[in-house]
Amino acid sequence: MNDLDIRKVIKEELNNIAPEVDLAAIDPAADLREALDIDSMDFLNFVTAIHHRLGVDIPELDYPKLITLDGAAAYLAAHLGPARK
Repeated sequence: MNDLDIRKVIKEELNNIAPEVDLAAIDPAADLREALDIDSMDFLNFVTAIHHRLGVDIPELDYPKLITLDGAAAYLAAHLGPARK
């Protein structure tokens, strides 16, 4: 998967959590929780959805690395297996 594919998956999963938000208007460096006005349970649902969709194990200690769109994309790109990149 390339960066665009990863970002597409991230945005699709974020859209499932906050369908009323225009994701195209979100700053890729902004805190997603604030930009989307989601709580910690919604963020956990996002992380879980990403895990199920991409098969990437995301330990709780790494959750802060997924706080921004840029951070999530970089984290997932680094943790996808060679066959998935």
